[in-house]
Amino acid sequence: MKKIKIYSSENANFMSIIDHLGELRTRISFSIIVFLIISVLCLVYSKDITIILQKPAVGIKFLQLAPGEYLIVSIKIAIYLAIVLSSPFSIYQMILFILPGLTKQESRYIIPISIASVFLFLSGVLFAYIFLVPITLNFFIQYGSDIIEPIWSFEEYFNFIILALFTTGIAFQIPILQIILGLNNIIRWEKMLKYWKYIGFISTIIGAVITPSTDPITQIIMSTIILLLYFSGILILKILNK
Repeated sequence: MKKIKIYSSENANFMSIIDHLGELRTRISFSIIVFLIISVLCLVYSKDITIILQKPAVGIKFLQLAPGEYLIVSIKIAIYLAIVLSSPFSIYQMILFILPGLTKQESRYIIPISIASVFLFLSGVLFAYIFLVPITLNFFIQYGSDIIEPIWSFEEYFNFIILALFTTGIAFQIPILQIILGLNNIIRWEKMLKYWKYIGFISTIIGAVITPSTDPITQIIMSTIILLLYFSGILILKILNK
């Protein structure tokens, strides 16, 4: 059988295409098993997780507007949370699979970048949950509260909060994107620094959209965080290029 120049993660021998696909199947299987285990655990503790998700909505009464709505939302909660919690293991399995085929320079950066990506995403989710979501919800609760009593569907609330958490987590990936672009010589850090004013303008718009609050301090803080992430990506690239 024809051999291809791909090393096994377990030995230094060349692997055949069949062996290579077999290892890929093994890595995917491990990731799926871990994902399913975490999903079941999250479903078992869905009530506790639901209470945590409801905390930012102070003073709101939630309703179940359709039969089985809470059950469906519980399954969604388990799946989304399992994706987040199992992602470090899945990324680790992916690294083990592709690492033997990378150059020495590429393998030098992939693990730190992957760890930093997970850390930044979780930091973004935590920031949104502690700071961004409560302020946004407070604005929605106060707006028109004198004429309309805020009683929400839990499914719609869940869709809102998940969108807020995930989009903020993705926004925190800005330095990772910069590093990838910089290491591949697509955009150098000097050009990134040159265009910081445009990023500042865009971050102001993003801050206003993500935080629909009348409080300008909140928008300024969000815009500042985006800019800090952008400048941190530039600084890391400058250090790596030395």
